[in-house]
Amino acid sequence: MRTRRYGAIKLGSKTNVALLGLLAIAFLTGWLAFAFGTAPARLSLIVHATGGVAILLLLPWKSMIARRGLARPRGGRWASIGLGMLVLLSIAAGLGHSTGLVLSWGPFSSMEVHVGAALAAIPLAVWHVVARRVKVVRADLSRRTFMKGSVALGAAAVSYAASEILVRAATLPGGARRFTGSYEAGSFQPAVMPVSSWMFDAIPVHDPDAWTLRTPGREWSLRELATFDDRMIATLDCTGGFYSTQEWTGVRLDRLLPDIRESSIRVVSSTGYDRRFRAGEAGSLLLATRFGGTPLDAGHGFPARLVAPDRRGFWWVKWVVAIEVDDVPYWWQSPFPVQ
Repeated sequence: MRTRRYGAIKLGSKTNVALLGLLAIAFLTGWLAFAFGTAPARLSLIVHATGGVAILLLLPWKSMIARRGLARPRGGRWASIGLGMLVLLSIAAGLGHSTGLVLSWGPFSSMEVHVGAALAAIPLAVWHVVARRVKVVRADLSRRTFMKGSVALGAAAVSYAASEILVRAATLPGGARRFTGSYEAGSFQPAVMPVSSWMFDAIPVHDPDAWTLRTPGREWSLRELATFDDRMIATLDCTGGFYSTQEWTGVRLDRLLPDIRESSIRVVSSTGYDRRFRAGEAGSLLLATRFGGTPLDAGHGFPARLVAPDRRGFWWVKWVVAIEVDDVPYWWQSPFPVQ
């Protein structure tokens, strides 16, 4: 009896250590995939999805541990249950999005639910680690344990690859996803391109006759900016789960900042939202006033929005009112906007 109990405790310890590591990997790779809009982000997404599958494969063992824990009177059990429910919700929303079978949950996209549940789980996960400390012993870090873990991760990777093949063989909507996991929406059709904003930004209303753009040493009216005809075909890849390719027309930032000597460019919205870029990127950034040959509408950034190729949508600042230059390093900002 004692041997069986010891074996159960040992298995529970290894399962908890594995889950802790997998949750950390899934979170970190998820944010990497969330942050970048270039092809290398695909690797982060693959690792992220493999981690999610591995978590699912460990659920039978974790459920046995959870049942034993619930049988004992302990404080904070509802926090632990809440953590488990949020993790399962995040995984379920991720599966719904990746297969294309469930792309929305009421007013929220599956991607928003996936990310939102993961964020909500963070404080509960921290509490769980502190309150339910996992004792790691030398046996948990042995070569044998490492080999078993590698086999388990390999099985998770094969399962993920098989699921992707199945999604395409069954011609599910998920087979048409971009490498970031986003779905095409309204490309080259401005009228049907979705409208999205970062977090709580409301759509402001601007008087085109009163609006001005402030740059170092000068202010520009909308009429003056409209005389520029720089064009760029670029893909806006929104972290909400869609992407849209459009022809954008406006003025390159190197035309507005011809003699820039400072280190970085700060693009500011009328909402207070801002993003910072390297000064050397001025020639590849466009301040757009039109898309698809038509003026921007309010939802898409009228009077002017930034076009930042190969970056996720939160870099594409809308309702721009100022472009500033200074010597603050471009990386001296939150990886994701906080307002």
